[in-house]
This record gives sequence, C-alpha cells and structure tokens, in this order.
Amino acid sequence: MIVCFDIGGSAIRGAVAASPEEIRPLSRRPTPLHDFEAFVGVLADLIAESGTQPERIALSIAGVVDPDSQAGKVANIPCIDGRILSADLQARLGMPVLVANDADCFALAEAGIGAGRGHRIVFGAIFGSGVGGGVVVNGRLINEAGGFAGEWGHGPVAAAFAGDPPVAIPAFACGCGQKGCIDAVGSARGMERLHEMLHGQRLESRAITQAWEAGDEKAARTIEILVDLVASPLALAINITGATIVPTGGGLSSSARLMAAIDVATRARTLRRFDRPLVVQGLCPTLYPGIEPGLIGAALLALGAGPQ
Repeated sequence: MIVCFDIGGSAIRGAVAASPEEIRPLSRRPTPLHDFEAFVGVLADLIAESGTQPERIALSIAGVVDPDSQAGKVANIPCIDGRILSADLQARLGMPVLVANDADCFALAEAGIGAGRGHRIVFGAIFGSGVGGGVVVNGRLINEAGGFAGEWGHGPVAAAFAGDPPVAIPAFACGCGQKGCIDAVGSARGMERLHEMLHGQRLESRAITQAWEAGDEKAARTIEILVDLVASPLALAINITGATIVPTGGGLSSSARLMAAIDVATRARTLRRFDRPLVVQGLCPTLYPGIEPGLIGAALLALGAGPQ
C-alpha cells in the first residue's frame, strides 16, 4: 500500500493506492507555502486519513529535481524550494519518499494505464498554464533520478514568423528567464498573449478556444498561429525521442479540436510519418474521474519502485 500526493501551489491532493486499479482519493488541503513544518503536517494528516501504514510515499511536484544534488526547484512553494525533499520528508515521516515532476508523473500515468499503453516510447505533452513534458521508455521515466528531459517548452526556439500569411512573432520573455520559448506562446497564457498581439483583445484562453470552435475569424487566426508555432518543436521532440504516441494534458488539451489540429500539423513535420493520430488527448481523466493524472503517475511510480 502506498500514499501519493499531487503538490500544487494552491492545494495538496492525496490518494491511497494498492494497485494501478485501486487508487482512492483523499482530502484536498491548502498548500502551506512558507512553513515547512506545516507542509509536513498536512502530509502526515493525509497519511493518517488513509488508514494505512504505507510502504512508501510519492510526490508529484510542479518543479524539477536536480539529478546531481537532488535539490528541488519549486518556485511556487518557497518552503520546499531548494530542499532535498525526499531526504527531508523521509527524516520527518519515517518512510521512503519518491519525488517527481508533475509532467513526468502525467507521462507515466498515460504510459501505464492511459493513451500510451502498449507503446514503448511515450512523450507526454502538457498544454496548460505552461508547456511541459515527460518521457517514458519501456514503462520507466527517463527522469527517475530527477532531471530536465522532456522539457520541450523551454529554450529559445520559437519561430520568428508563423501563420499563413506569416506574421512576425516577438521573442516573448519566458518565466524560465529566456526569451522565445514555446512556453511563452504555446501555453494558455501564450494563447492569450498571441490573441492580444494580433487583435488588441484581452481574452482568456478558454474564451478564445470557444470562439474559434464557434467560427470566429479572429480566434481562428490566433489558433492557426499557435498551432504553427508549436507543431515544429513538438515534431522535433518526437524525432529525438522516437515516441510513437503523445498523450496531452493541461487545460488546453480539453479541446479535442485543438489537439486534433496540433496532431495534423505535427504529423506533417515528423521524420517518421504516421497514418493515425499521434498527438492525442490523455485518457486518465476519463478513466479516473476526479483524480489528477499527477496523482496517478505518482502512485505508479511508488508501486513500481520495489523494496526500499
């Protein structure tokens, strides 16, 4: 039996799992941002709520674990930023602790029980408030020991022109400190940024997507440019990893039509040509309603870890 957590900037979600088929959600608690002892207390309370003595716990975090130092970079939760979280939590909770990036956990969930099941190489792509990803090969995360593999949203690779006819795209500043990242134009915030640049309108990404699906020409232009901007870097990521399926998660992935448009554009640019959908919506939200994919991935990570 294991207990897993999805750690977000606003809430901590927990679950108890006996197997991939038996994942039961626990309470949702506010995340203590500045008090590490309070943070540990929330985890301890949820472990107690599970009614079990887990073999280990696993955390899905919106941050990266440095593969050399094992220190976490979790900018939105200051009390755990910079800590060697697995060791610190193990010392306080008295059990083995695994920590992984949330996009990696999403990829592992989709590879294990979702849209990537049966594929040897799965590239999970996140289209949410940011653009991220994770890589699973033969059922195991490349980033099992931490690392940056799969972070296709970062790096100064966004095209300077996009769309038909082409329009100039500024090298927008990204939260990672660079300029011209795909995260800055292909995320929900990126969609909003593009729409304002093109049309002088400030709209939320959901409103833009809904307007596009209803036939609005301005929204259609925004979506066309976004798809053009993300398809080439995603195709390159597929070429490099050899992935044969790309399950998608995050808020923008809830639009089947948008994911289908990205799929068509991406398949036209990959070296290997696919005669079936390649970029697809993730299945875990359908298979496990109400349970975050990050929680499912954390559960699979812990269940597959073996004796400690």
